[in-house]
Amino acid sequence: MLIIFNKPYGVITQFTEHPTYKSLKDFIPHKNIYPAGRLDADSEGLVILTDNGHLQNKLSNPSNNTEKKYFAQVENIPDKDALLRFEEGIKISSYNTKRCKVKLIQQPKLWKRNPPIRIRKFIPTSWLEVKISEGKNRQVRKMTAAIGCPTLRLVRVSIGNYILNGLQPGEYKIIQES
Repeated sequence: MLIIFNKPYGVITQFTEHPTYKSLKDFIPHKNIYPAGRLDADSEGLVILTDNGHLQNKLSNPSNNTEKKYFAQVENIPDKDALLRFEEGIKISSYNTKRCKVKLIQQPKLWKRNPPIRIRKFIPTSWLEVKISEGKNRQVRKMTAAIGCPTLRLVRVSIGNYILNGLQPGEYKIIQES
């Protein structure tokens, strides 16, 4: 079985209960499926769940170079040099990120986030389209912070060939039965 799920803000990517956050079990009634990768509670968007261990590894193991696309709303407007550094890979903690793709974009058509992001009157925001083939803990957030543009909202919209395709937060779709 393969399920695509639009994980809302404030939901953890696990089936076990959590004292603070909702979990996948609050949205997905199916048993014996597992997420192929994770999203932090404060990130939104595409999560793939499957009972196929081979597919789970193919999608989540960084050595397979599966591309993941995100829309990131950030504070400030990065210049060309900052975007070039971002693309070439950034040293975060004890590792260097792999090369990736990033570009400034117009605000994408997305659902309203609940709760809304914080707005600062005198700090501009911008949107980035980020494509990475790894997925270390809070990687995109750490990368945007490293170029002076902290992430305000992060939405994963695709993993490889799998896309959200109009699913609203909390909705899922079975796209493959085994």
